[in-house]
Amino acid sequence: MRIAVGADHNAFDLKESVKAYITSLGHEVVDYGCYSKDEIDYPGVAFKVAGEINNGTVERGILFCGTGIGMAIAANKVPGIRAAQCHDVYSAERAQLSNNAQIITMGAKVIGEEAAKKVAKAYLNVTFQGGNSARKIDQIMEKESENLIQGANAGC
Repeated sequence: MRIAVGADHNAFDLKESVKAYITSLGHEVVDYGCYSKDEIDYPGVAFKVAGEINNGTVERGILFCGTGIGMAIAANKVPGIRAAQCHDVYSAERAQLSNNAQIITMGAKVIGEEAAKKVAKAYLNVTFQGGNSARKIDQIMEKESENLIQGANAGC
């Protein structure tokens, strides 16, 4: 699988460690930054990864910041994206199995390196199967579509 990773400066070290681990699992990793501990704002990284998922360049993404919250909020602003903050294996599995999340996020100030690797592996080892969850995701995506249409028509 082709996996996008991205981080802000708070999570640079964690991203680098998890990136190497994902590669060792046999996945191709595409790094969308940051590339040092120099301070950057996380929204741009989240938007880039989400956009690359939408255009099919990568299949899934893992984003890192201080808490994982900001990256999740930012990625979820991109239409069509479902990003879930995950700091445990069960949540990571359910993000994919129940929510078909294309992105998970983690916080470097919240989770340790070894736990982050386990979370990433759990997320990447499962595939959305549909079932009852597909109906719920369809409802979420329909609402997103309605909101986009309403927003586009607001200026009329």
